[in-house]
Amino acid sequence: MSNISVFCCLKGCLEGFKFNDNVPNIPKENPIRLDTTFMGYEVVIVKGGQRVCGAGAALGNAPLVQSKSYFEAKVQQGGSWSIGLASRQTDLSLTQGGMDEHSWALCSDHIIRHNKKELFKIDAGDTTKQIILQEGDLIGVSFDHIQLKFYVNGVELDYSVSNIKGTVFPAIYVDDGAIVDIILDNFIYPPPAGFEKIMLEQSLL
Repeated sequence: MSNISVFCCLKGCLEGFKFNDNVPNIPKENPIRLDTTFMGYEVVIVKGGQRVCGAGAALGNAPLVQSKSYFEAKVQQGGSWSIGLASRQTDLSLTQGGMDEHSWALCSDHIIRHNKKELFKIDAGDTTKQIILQEGDLIGVSFDHIQLKFYVNGVELDYSVSNIKGTVFPAIYVDDGAIVDIILDNFIYPPPAGFEKIMLEQSLL
């Protein structure tokens, strides 16, 4: 990625930030965020580990170990993006999720992928339940160690992914100017019944 691309990426990522003295009281920070030690070398993470842009993948810093986990991601700027789960063995230089055996993702081209295979294509032909992924969308992800499910603006998709084994983390892939924010608490849409935000392993004891 060129220096100009990095500058544009940072400019877009930081847009809306104002540095002044009128800073409101901020509640205790969630220790779970995107992990700068597990991201592609052309990826930029800002906003306290909540925003990703550039080109490549970024993983969360905590695995989904509890029985029912949920998180959200907001597409702040369009481009090519994928949202889902991955193990730390995934290739972080990939710009699309589901392109290796270690990742499972809903992609911006309406396809859920794993291991370079198209598992499902979101049906945009049914006008009664038409879903067109676009800038501003809120993608929800739930995982109960049996099924991985996706939600678009609070609507559950009719597709689920199973046979996910091993330790997995939230995963976001970006390219072509996409900017995505991960939301790990204070969700925009209520999680499905029984699902909760991702918790650190020690807090489950």
